[in-house]
Amino acid sequence: MKDFCVVGSGIAGSTIANLLAKKYSVEIFEKARGPGGRASNRRYKKNLSFDHGLQYFSPKNIQFKKFILNLKKKNILKEWVGQHLDFNFKKKDNSVKYIGRKGNNDICKYLIKGIKVNYNSAVTDIRFKSNHWIITINNNEQFFFKNLILTCPFSQLKPLASKYIKKMSNYKINMLPNITVMVAYKNQKKLPINSIKFNDKIIAWAAQENTKGRFKSNQILWTIQCTDFFSKKIINLFKKSKNKYLFKVLKRFEHLIGYQFKNVTFKGIHGWKYAYNKSDAPSKSFWHNQNRIGVCADWLNGSQAEDAWINASSLYKEIKKNPPV
Repeated sequence: MKDFCVVGSGIAGSTIANLLAKKYSVEIFEKARGPGGRASNRRYKKNLSFDHGLQYFSPKNIQFKKFILNLKKKNILKEWVGQHLDFNFKKKDNSVKYIGRKGNNDICKYLIKGIKVNYNSAVTDIRFKSNHWIITINNNEQFFFKNLILTCPFSQLKPLASKYIKKMSNYKINMLPNITVMVAYKNQKKLPINSIKFNDKIIAWAAQENTKGRFKSNQILWTIQCTDFFSKKIINLFKKSKNKYLFKVLKRFEHLIGYQFKNVTFKGIHGWKYAYNKSDAPSKSFWHNQNRIGVCADWLNGSQAEDAWINASSLYKEIKKNPPV
């Protein structure tokens, strides 16, 4: 029986798994096909891809900045240099932005290297029995662990674990959705712009993937993230009418920057139902020593990847104070 089960391989899950693996045996369960959570990278074809969740790292916390700079030194991350514009197309004085050399999930791949990860394995039930956890996944297979760490969004955590984390289940957390559109164009001129922040009811932000230096192509790739208003409006509708909403977003994008819909060679849409939490929870992490269950995720004290890393580090400190048997 392994020491720790970690549910989720996003920034929080990868960070806590990496820290724990220095001393304990760890196994990760991830419902997606690959690592990263909202730092996932969507491959279009060959080496063409979209960062369709997390766009970049811009560290503010001193310890997180040291961590990011260390990954830059190891060639896991690099600076995303270029023009980042606000809604009126004036150069914005931003802090340094860091991205993965191949995709923004590079950070997670690095952290979980050497740790067993079960992909396409959604955890459907957890039960604490006597002195261990029984974990059931989507094919009804069961696994046994001494300790359990959950990193899933609050809206998924609550029905799964409210019996064991009653204090946390009473938190007032409002997870907001995000709609992301991925699009490739032919016969369009590459703009000397990395990203654009819009003042618009539908589109909030767009990034030109070609500026990240990961590939060379005649096609121009953009990742488009929608506003909170529009995302909330269609999050429960878009799967049944994907072409309708893709057309709406891309026609709006055409109006904003001039790229023509007729030149689209690829288009895709993804909905993050529980993308982020704009308010802070009462604590940075949660550890119940009696049942040996812990929680860490970015929604506990913010909405950035940095928050996920801080929370995972906080949880590890709590575990060290009360080390498992």
